[in-house]
Amino acid sequence: MLSRLLRRLLLSQMLAGALLGWLIASQIGAGSWLVLLTALLLPVVTIKLSVLTSAVKSRARGAPALWWRSLVGEILTALRMYLLQMPWAKARPAVQAAIGTPQRLPVLLVHGYLCNHRVWDAMADQLRRAGHPVLALDLEPLFTSIDHYAPLVDDAVEQLCRQTGAQKVALVGHSMGGLVIRAWMRAHGSARVARVITLGTPHAGTQMPHLTPTPNGKQMDWRSAWLQELATSESAATGGLMRIALSPQDNIVYPQRKQVLPGVPVTVFDGLGHLELCLDNAVIDWVLKQLDIC
Repeated sequence: MLSRLLRRLLLSQMLAGALLGWLIASQIGAGSWLVLLTALLLPVVTIKLSVLTSAVKSRARGAPALWWRSLVGEILTALRMYLLQMPWAKARPAVQAAIGTPQRLPVLLVHGYLCNHRVWDAMADQLRRAGHPVLALDLEPLFTSIDHYAPLVDDAVEQLCRQTGAQKVALVGHSMGGLVIRAWMRAHGSARVARVITLGTPHAGTQMPHLTPTPNGKQMDWRSAWLQELATSESAATGGLMRIALSPQDNIVYPQRKQVLPGVPVTVFDGLGHLELCLDNAVIDWVLKQLDIC
């Protein structure tokens, strides 16, 4: 669903860019090369401006060099994700076998808001090379209550256990994906959970204004009633299964350092944007180490 939406968005942006290029070319007497150039550039410029706007709004006090590092890295990551990876996701995600032996703990990857399983390409590859069978879930429909995703997670956990013979799995969630995992544990318990790892998850909500008043968007508002009810429902044992990673330069989930839970260890990765947390090598190495000590 998201991939189809993104392809249509790209096409509309390219058509708008081509029209703009034609109008400019007709005024200055340029050739058709300008039409092609503006058609290709408009999607790129749109992504850059979107990331820049969010980075400025979310900027916290800190080293300017880290902010600039996160801005450049997030722009490159967003271009990669929204132009080269996510629009072209076609096959329904399936369990990917580990590369090499012995087989280690299976891992379920749960993406965030307005993303799909292709955000996990780099993470999934490294996990498989380390011996972990992997399933990267697609959350659909795009706009619904976070609680409605719990059955999808439950089916995916069951599939992972059935195909690998494991009794427990690890779950890694990026952004909203971490909340989806917590909602699933509230509904189905944690008996099959070896570890939960969240990356850039709005555990306290985000102050970023949502463009659309969707059910899941409202649930991720800063200190929303839904988030407070979720936290109240969790036990110390649930928190003991969790690990949190965040970036002080996260351009989507902020205030960044408030995204914590009582008693849950937090690891801070400086200089990374929101999407970057999914494919940064230091973050992936940290995830692998967390899985090693389960």
